[in-house]
Amino acid sequence: MKRMLMIAVTIAGAVFCASQLNTARVGAQEQQPTADKLPSKIWKRGLAIAPVTLNLTGKDKVLVGEGSYLVNTMCVDCHTSPAFAPGGDPFSGQPEKINAANYLAGGEQFGPFTSANITPDSKGLPAGLTLDQFKQMIRTGFDPDRHPQFGPFLQVMPWPAFSKLTDDDLEAIYEYLRAIPHAERAQ
Repeated sequence: MKRMLMIAVTIAGAVFCASQLNTARVGAQEQQPTADKLPSKIWKRGLAIAPVTLNLTGKDKVLVGEGSYLVNTMCVDCHTSPAFAPGGDPFSGQPEKINAANYLAGGEQFGPFTSANITPDSKGLPAGLTLDQFKQMIRTGFDPDRHPQFGPFLQVMPWPAFSKLTDDDLEAIYEYLRAIPHAERAQ
């Protein structure tokens, strides 16, 4: 009798433990987000590092943040001239401060080439381009009006590398560029 009671308790314990483990697995599966739904720290970081006031009215905040992250890690140095505000040049040992007055307004010289102003125009279009035009230019480098004396392709812009960005990345960059204020080149 004692032995049967011990076997019954052992079996009951095993069944209980197995049911708890199964419940924990099911609960973990339900709580485990899929890769598409993982919370992103990138968009929050992007919003935090934007050096200008953003206009988020009518815009997707997450896309703007993701776009900011991409733009502020890839585009600022070439499309902001000078890139750093006085006293804010990290290459001189100063605490970094982006030149917000001319932020992404272009003007950086690369020999005979000048970087473009990619801030929104009066219609709110970054560099005066629709989303489809923007994607096309980034993917192909084709811009017959930019430097016609050198041909229809962007010569300095690393479009072959940027052409590998996903549509989602390009849409995020575009959404961010729509959210920044218009700026003019430093003279």
